[in-house]
This record gives sequence, structure tokens and C-alpha cells, in this order.
Amino acid sequence: MSEFLKGKAAVITGGGGVLCGELARGLSKCGVKVALLDLNKERADQIADSITKDGGTAIGVECNVLDQSSTQKAYQTVIDAFGDFDILINGAGGNSPKASTTNEVFDLKDMDNPDTVSFFDLPKEGFEFVFGLNIMGTLIPTQVFGKHLVKKQGGSILNISSMNAYTPLTKIPAYSAAKAGISNFTQWLAVHFAPVNIRVNAIAPGFFLTEQNRTLLTNPDGSLTPRSDKILTHTPMKKFGTPADLNGAVEFLLDDNKAGFVTGIILPIDGGFSAYSGV
Repeated sequence: MSEFLKGKAAVITGGGGVLCGELARGLSKCGVKVALLDLNKERADQIADSITKDGGTAIGVECNVLDQSSTQKAYQTVIDAFGDFDILINGAGGNSPKASTTNEVFDLKDMDNPDTVSFFDLPKEGFEFVFGLNIMGTLIPTQVFGKHLVKKQGGSILNISSMNAYTPLTKIPAYSAAKAGISNFTQWLAVHFAPVNIRVNAIAPGFFLTEQNRTLLTNPDGSLTPRSDKILTHTPMKKFGTPADLNGAVEFLLDDNKAGFVTGIILPIDGGFSAYSGV
């Protein structure tokens, strides 16, 4: 457990989600006060309440990370509650069915099949939504909350990239491209903020079985779907991650005593997926 993090405060966007909710719990166990920002305040409050019941300090804050004024209002709520913060985790993100193809690879017959969404059927609005949520949803909070870190000349920013940033997954071109953008943006920010003592890194989670994606990865009888079989075949550790598997890496990256000379990296947490060529 990190002694450096004890007494710090963290802002986590997308804090009502499964993975970021677990990050909040993990940091709380290190003595970090956490503000969980989410468009769905009820979900953020539920996680914050569970942390408080376990002896931690946490608040749920309503925030639309795509809206500057909403994010600025959330910033003021955090300052009013904690007075200060040291960490920003940009966890808000996601995909949309409107930015996904039906099939993994293109077939000429797809163009005449009304029941199939081919690459040529993808609506511009779907791509815009996914790019907005992931790219702008990282940019805006970094601008709003980053000012505070710049003024105190210290702190850490952690972004959430993905395995898609290394090798794009089939069917989800917008999400893959957006996460590649997050990795690139992380490196840019790390260089830009280095003179003011702000470290910027990212984690790239592999495949995690959660309640949100359980129906995509498993059948009703608990057996794996064909897509899950492909994932595990290309994961040397032959298993899915659990949300708690992220905590150690995140604590390391946020700890100035352990990672004080680490900035601009994207750390895979993937069971070896990114290292395996498939052969």
C-alpha cells in the first residue's frame, strides 16, 4: 500500500462505472479522498456511499465531461468539499453500437443486406459520439482540473487507453481510433506538463469480465461466446482480468516515490495479450 498517496485527493471521471468505481475503492484503501464524477450521479453516489461505509472519504458529483460549464461546476464542488486535489483520472469513455459493424471483415453481400451494418453504413453521428466521449471527454476535464495542478506545480494525470490502441479490434473502428488518440494525447500532455512537475501516464486494460459486458462475453449457460474464445486464445494467461487487477498498476503510476521519473507511458494490463503474435 502506498504511503505517498495517504491523505491525497483524486478526481475520477466516469467514477460510476465498473472499472473506475473499483479504482476509487482501491485508492480509498490507500487513504485517498475520492470524488467520483459521472453523468449518472446516482451510480456515483452509490459507489461513494459504499466507500464511506468502509471508512473512506468519497463524494459523488454530477458531471457531463463533454460540457465545459458542467465540468467547471463539478470542479467547484470538488474544491468546496476537499479544498484541494492531487490526482485526475480521466476514466469517462466508451463505445456505441452506432459506431460498430455487424461483421468482423467486409463482404460484398453486406452492402445489399438491410440487416447488416457494413463499414459504409456507419453513421457520422456514431463516430462523432465515440470520438467526443473519449477524446473530448478527456480534453475538457484535463483543461478544467489541470489548471489547479499547474498552479500548485505538482500532481498526476492518468488516462485510460485500451488494447485497441495497440491493435484495433474488429467491429469497433471508432473506439479503436479514439483510444489510439488517447495514447498519443497522453504522451503529448506528458511532454507539455513536464516543466510544471505534472506526470501524465495511461493504463491500457485488456479484457475484463464485468457485469456490463458479461452478456457479450458469455452465453446464458456461462459458456464463452466465440469472441471470448478468440480473446482467451490470444491471452497468454488464458483468463479475463478482474477490476481489482488494475489497482496495483494505478497506485504505482500515481506514487511519486515509486514512479517519480515515469511519465508519458501507456502501461498494458492485459495478461500478455499485447505481447502475443498469435503464433
